[in-house]
Amino acid sequence: MLHQFLASNRTKLITRCKNKAAKRFAPSEIPAPIDHGIPLFLQQLVDALRLEKTKPPGEIIEPMPTPAPTEIGRAAAVHGAELLRLGYSVDQVVHDYGDVCQVVTELAGEEDEGITAGEFRTLNRCLDNAIADAVTSFGHARQILINDQAVTLEHRLRVFSDEHQRLTDIAIHSYSAIKTGTVGVTGATGTLLIHALEELRTLTDRTLPEIRMPA
Repeated sequence: MLHQFLASNRTKLITRCKNKAAKRFAPSEIPAPIDHGIPLFLQQLVDALRLEKTKPPGEIIEPMPTPAPTEIGRAAAVHGAELLRLGYSVDQVVHDYGDVCQVVTELAGEEDEGITAGEFRTLNRCLDNAIADAVTSFGHARQILINDQAVTLEHRLRVFSDEHQRLTDIAIHSYSAIKTGTVGVTGATGTLLIHALEELRTLTDRTLPEIRMPA
């Protein structure tokens, strides 16, 4: 039975999934591993397969009423948000669960473990539920992150704009006073103009990189 096969080969399946995921990145770009996403899904898949074995033959099991897909969906949602936090892309979310199907069928073929049509339907249904919830959670978490960054960026731009305007006004008024000839360039007004221009340069050099980075 597939659920017994998965349970007895759990460690081997997890290792293969991790190896497949690592191959999609350059060695220096591999994000931190997640130890609860796919391993938990495999255990929930075992539970779902075992549950269906207790149903009378011929009984059709819908995806939603059974508790296993619900738990799979909740765990997948957490997994999706965690992948975003660690720097994965939404493609990686889909590939992570696709790897499970691939390694299960590969290992089953190597071990001559037959997979019935019903077991394969359960596997696909659980994967479908997990992918849908993980991608949805990933997208929701990403939108929150984008919104937070937008608020931060807006605040930084506002501060930059206000400070830039203040220093520009000082520079213009200082220059206007010097232009009238009533004050000298080497006096206090001239010094104020120089300081304003220096602060403008420093403001730009300091602030613009900070704004560009999150953008």
